[in-house]
Parts: sequence; C-alpha cells; structure tokens
Amino acid sequence: MSDGDLKGRVAMVTGAAQGIGRSIARLLGQSGATLALCDVVESADEAIQEAGEAQDPARSARTPGEAPRLARYFRCDVTDREQVEATVKAVVEQLGGLHILVNNAGIAIDGLLLRVRAEDWDRVLRVNLDGAFNCTKAAARHLLKAREAGRIVNISSVVGEHGSAGQVAYSASKAALLGMTKTLAQEFASRGVTVNAVSPGFIETRMTQEHVQGGRREQLMAAIPLGRIGAPEDVGQAVRFLCSPAAAYITGQVIRVNGGLYM
Repeated sequence: MSDGDLKGRVAMVTGAAQGIGRSIARLLGQSGATLALCDVVESADEAIQEAGEAQDPARSARTPGEAPRLARYFRCDVTDREQVEATVKAVVEQLGGLHILVNNAGIAIDGLLLRVRAEDWDRVLRVNLDGAFNCTKAAARHLLKAREAGRIVNISSVVGEHGSAGQVAYSASKAALLGMTKTLAQEFASRGVTVNAVSPGFIETRMTQEHVQGGRREQLMAAIPLGRIGAPEDVGQAVRFLCSPAAAYITGQVIRVNGGLYM
C-alpha cells in the first residue's frame, strides 16, 4: 500500500487519544490523510505528535510539542449530539472537508445480566452505539459529497459476533454496530461511499489489561490459534486498507482481526 494513498483526504477518528484509535490515526497519517483526532480527554499531545510524525518523519527533529500541520485534536464527547455536530463543522472548516470517519470510541462495563445496573447499560450503549450514530449522522452529508472517496469504518468486536458471558452491554452494543454497518452500506452505496466494520479480537490495550487478567488471560491465549493477543497496529492496518482506494469495491463487510479466535 502506497504511503500516499490517502493524500488529500480528511479522516476523523474517534477515541483517538490512546490504544486502537491512536494506532489507526498514526497509520492513516502514514498514508497521507489529514487527521482530526477526537476524544473526551483534555488533550492528546502524544497522539497528535505521533500522527504528525507519521505523516512527515522530519518533524521528529523539530521543536518538541509543535502541532503537526496535518493532525489536529478536537475534544468531543460522542454522546453529546450538539457537541458532535459542532466538532464535525469545525473539522470541515479547519481541515477543508471530511472523507473518512472511523467510529472507534468505546467503553466496556462488565457484569452478568442480574448484576448489571441500568445506568451502566445506558452508558455503554450511549458511547458505543449512540456515539457512532451521532458521528455518522453529523458527518453523512460531507461523506456523501466525497462520493467514491467516502469511507466509514465502525469498530465492532469479536464479542459482538459470538457473545461473551459477563459482557451483555458491550456485546449488545458491538452487535448493533454490525447491523448499522450493513444498513448504511446499502443506503450510501449509490454515492460510492463504502461502509464496513472491523471486528477485533483481544487486542493489547488498557481496556484488555483491565478486563483480561490472570488465569483468564492464559485461557484466552490457549484459545487463539495464532497464539497471541493482537496489537493495536493489527487493527489499524485493516482500517487503513478499508479506507484506501484498493478497497473501493468492499462494502457492508465485517473484517475479523482476531488471530483465528472466531472464524
């Protein structure tokens, strides 16, 4: 894949301050995309610097903390529709358009059904599902205007496909994303805009470290045919491909990045 495949295209990545989102942003930057990194944290200096250096390695020798020319941070709570609309407007105005949307922002609050609090269920669905809806709704007009350059990639999960005891809210939210992906792929196809999902297995992030420990981690490793937990870059590479011109004839699909855990 050419490093310049996405030159001239603006990509908005939610949940981009760390983990999978940060890796996605860096790899899209390597392919030349102008980046709008979005998250709820106050700042994302390291992620912004990393994304900028991916676009232009020479920047690593410049003044520390210098804002990369083609990567900007937009603080945004994806559950707040007015804030999302304002953020998309700012991205378009400041970066010159919007061609790619990666709905990556997500949280997990685990618990068996009988122990899950209603407010935890609501919170997970608001971030993981409503957040993707809010961002896609706000960005849709701009993505459709981009026509064949338009891309939407939703980050689902292996547990959204086969379920996971103790993760009823998270599994439900990620399964719902798959239905949204397939529906929007049909709605947007006439404009050449593709809509796909990436379904990661267990990826080495802070969320995984918090929720998969001790004996459960060893058991999981034994269940993965490739014998390892994935890296954020494994997911980022799949997203980068789906956003590239090479994937122009792929839409409505779920790309599994799980080491063979679920086939």
